[in-house]
Amino acid sequence: MSRLYHNESGRVIPSLCEELTRYRRVRTILDLPATESEGTLFVLARPYRTGDNPLNLTINGVRLQAIHPKSDLHYRWYEQSLKAEHLRDGDNTVELWTEDSAMTGWSLALEAGGAPSRCALTDDGGAHWRSDRMGYLNAVQGNYCVRIRLREGRDDPAPDMTWESADHPRAQSLRDLIPRRIGNGVDRFTQVRELSSWLASSWEHSGSRRATVYAPWDAETILAWGGSQRGHNDEQPITMCVHYAVAFVSACQVLRIPARCAVLMGTPNGYDGHFVAEVWLEEYHKWVMVDPNSDAILLRNGQPLSIEEIQELGDGLEPYVAWGRGTRYQRTFSHMRHFIRDNLLRGVCFRHRSVWPRTDFLSRPEQSPPGHGSVSYCETDLVWKESDLESGFGMFRFFAPADYFTAPPDGTADG
Repeated sequence: MSRLYHNESGRVIPSLCEELTRYRRVRTILDLPATESEGTLFVLARPYRTGDNPLNLTINGVRLQAIHPKSDLHYRWYEQSLKAEHLRDGDNTVELWTEDSAMTGWSLALEAGGAPSRCALTDDGGAHWRSDRMGYLNAVQGNYCVRIRLREGRDDPAPDMTWESADHPRAQSLRDLIPRRIGNGVDRFTQVRELSSWLASSWEHSGSRRATVYAPWDAETILAWGGSQRGHNDEQPITMCVHYAVAFVSACQVLRIPARCAVLMGTPNGYDGHFVAEVWLEEYHKWVMVDPNSDAILLRNGQPLSIEEIQELGDGLEPYVAWGRGTRYQRTFSHMRHFIRDNLLRGVCFRHRSVWPRTDFLSRPEQSPPGHGSVSYCETDLVWKESDLESGFGMFRFFAPADYFTAPPDGTADG
């Protein structure tokens, strides 16, 4: 058993994070219970170079071993072991800094807004501290992505799924955008396949390495920004696998088709993940995987497969993939061809799965993350399988048994 302690929920916007220097140091305070157990410190950060570029840190004034950058210069979770004598009952202060005098060393992930900040920064090496005007432009307030998992206690149970209402005032507006042949379809499986093909054909996948302005989890905005390739401040938007699945799930919801978002990961803390959807098909009494980005589902003996069944297939998925009409459009882009060949068909992204426990993107937009997929997975809302806790996912707080993922949308026990 173990328990995670944190002040933020991982809603990180990469362009609003914090830069660390010799003078610009930061600290965060985590409230821990009295403990005699060891723990693990998790820090979400990115280095700007490799080599002699340590990230220095202390906890409660005790200097810990410096963290050295990995070879990939992206935001990722760095871990540091904590001994029981490092920790105290109540407030525990973690301080971080680098040796660079300019903002050229490390960037620390920051969640702007949210809960009242228990974080602070200094510009003069520690003589004066403040908890406002944070981030590299001194323009936001928030909490740094620093977490501690103690090897005792128990995480809270995973939340129940929250569904969108098909009667919400915005639902009709989205229904009006869905081609009539899909909205009026009588066969649910055909509707699902047609929705996937329509969305896969609607815009070019643009990830965080090709654009900078993240599209909100709003289906109509995703369709508009993706189709025009113009978003906030007239810049090219990030409209990637996340956005195909979100738009698909919202479209399903307004057509009264139960659907949810599934977040996939190949390597813990890596960049080989994917974002797909699951649809409840009553005739098969299971959640079926739909990838509206590549416009694919997987079939075995003519029956669509769940993510659990796909995981059982291992790394040879090509014989099972049924492509839709939208695949041809997606394959016109070289980065999508490479993803399909090197990741999807090899089953890489399906090795670990989680569920985003909300589908009310229209009615509760403030509950959606502002940059998922632009940094290493970090949102504490994600619900992972219980086995993932010991597989490198200790920076998350929700882990659930198998029946959480297989239960019908009404929440009753499966079977």
